[in-house]
Amino acid sequence: MESHNNRSEGDSSGSDKRPAKSKRKANGKRSENNNKENNRKVNFHFRNFDSRKENRRWIILITLLTFLISSFLSLISSLMENASLLAALAITVLIIVIGIIFDIIGTAVTAADEVPFHAMASKKIYGAREAIFLIRNAEKVSNFCNDVVGDICGVISGAGATYIILRIAGNADTLTSTLTGLAVTGLIASMTVGGKAIGKTVAISNSNYIIYKTGIIFKFIARRKNSSKANKRKKHVKEGRKLNGALGRNQLP
Repeated sequence: MESHNNRSEGDSSGSDKRPAKSKRKANGKRSENNNKENNRKVNFHFRNFDSRKENRRWIILITLLTFLISSFLSLISSLMENASLLAALAITVLIIVIGIIFDIIGTAVTAADEVPFHAMASKKIYGAREAIFLIRNAEKVSNFCNDVVGDICGVISGAGATYIILRIAGNADTLTSTLTGLAVTGLIASMTVGGKAIGKTVAISNSNYIIYKTGIIFKFIARRKNSSKANKRKKHVKEGRKLNGALGRNQLP
């Protein structure tokens, strides 16, 4: 009996040692695998600049648009030279608001979802196809809205701040003109940055709604252009018929 008990005790102690060893081995393998995974290097590949014709055309187009828009807005800001203080303030605030609105559109187009607009386009809802076009060209739209219009408005609002400072402290002493310049510049910068911060929050949370409304505006502009082209074609057709009728009458004996 004693030998039988000793054997059972030995078997139980051996059975306790075996799972402990197996657990240690398993933990060791897991730690080795974790170390291997942590030591793995992640290779990121840099994509070369795509030199297709579309990108070249877009670069040329966006450069020309930047020149034209900056010239137009600088022409508006030059009106502040002979304008009153309230008019100069109104023009500067208008330029800041334009920059914030375009920044909202540029942020919303990168966060919008294309899927719900396909259902809207299948039902032929006004502006849905234009919204899909904007989302599919989100890179170009955000480049135009955020970089082109946003940066131009920032530069020209700075020029407007200079006109406002000259209006307020034109003949004042150095201290007054310096304090006025700091106050006006800080106010315009805070309006621009704060407005864009609020606009980005609104754009991300309401991206689909903003892009849908932008698509409606695009559709309205496209319809106006198409209607004007159709009217021109009708006029040309009528004039051609009149000329053909006059030539036919002249050829009669």
